[in-house]
Amino acid sequence: MQALSRRQLVILALLTLVWGINWPIMKFGVTGFPALSFRSLCMWLGLPVLALFLVARRVPFAIGREHWRELGWLTVFNMFFWHTLAILAIQTLSSGRAAILGYTMPVFSALIGAAWFDQRLPHRAWGGVLAAALGVLLLLWHELSTLSGKPLGVAMMLVAAATWALGTQMMRRTRIPHPTLAISFWMTVFTTLWMSLLALLFERDAWAWPTLPVWGAIVYNAIGVFAFAQVAWLMLARDLPPIASTLSVMFIPVLGVFSGAWWLGEVLHWQDWAAVALVMVAIATVLWPQRTEDGRPPALDP
Repeated sequence: MQALSRRQLVILALLTLVWGINWPIMKFGVTGFPALSFRSLCMWLGLPVLALFLVARRVPFAIGREHWRELGWLTVFNMFFWHTLAILAIQTLSSGRAAILGYTMPVFSALIGAAWFDQRLPHRAWGGVLAAALGVLLLLWHELSTLSGKPLGVAMMLVAAATWALGTQMMRRTRIPHPTLAISFWMTVFTTLWMSLLALLFERDAWAWPTLPVWGAIVYNAIGVFAFAQVAWLMLARDLPPIASTLSVMFIPVLGVFSGAWWLGEVLHWQDWAAVALVMVAIATVLWPQRTEDGRPPALDP
């Protein structure tokens, strides 16, 4: 289990904040507005910002043709399934519960890593997985009586979480020798085209000009999610062990739950508060550095 550097901790904190409060923002954005079209607009506005960032950092855009097939598979499992299913599911679920279901991903990631990639996890990591899983169950406690009325939304979020987990494992093991920023840019390009095609096929009759508040949600997603958070996540997923990069962001659904309660009036129960403690335990299993052989904690990387 790898200790995070200061830079990675800062990126993780910003990622948690941006992605956490985005769940109620997304819920607000797709309420009364076509979901696939909402996502497509976010991505079209975010792409130029991401491209300008690559230009400013002098990151080459080119990806060798021999790596296109692997890039395609990374795009499918990291972005196609996730962005399509999550934005559709959040229409029928509360923003907090959608976030919780989506962030069962670390549990899927640990199981996929152990089953398919011979990833041996220390006991502390499995303890974090169990704590996270219990936190998810507690947060879903009051949803159990209503899930029968929303089976499609629940199923879509769980499939999205499982495929995202597999994509994270694949990203960690990618053989593409190009910068993560360039990989992220082309994955976003392909996903933007995919989402736009789905919006054209299924939502064309429902198209309308977004209201000013919906535009606010679109701009937040374009800049905060696609120009920053998505790239930051892929960088963490590529640089850190899969269990660290997944469990370490488990505070995001907690922030999503409580920001949804504050902004959208979604009701909280004691299970929500208990889950906060469990999720923080899960985070600690990853972020708390292990002691060296002499019993001292390792120094934090610069």
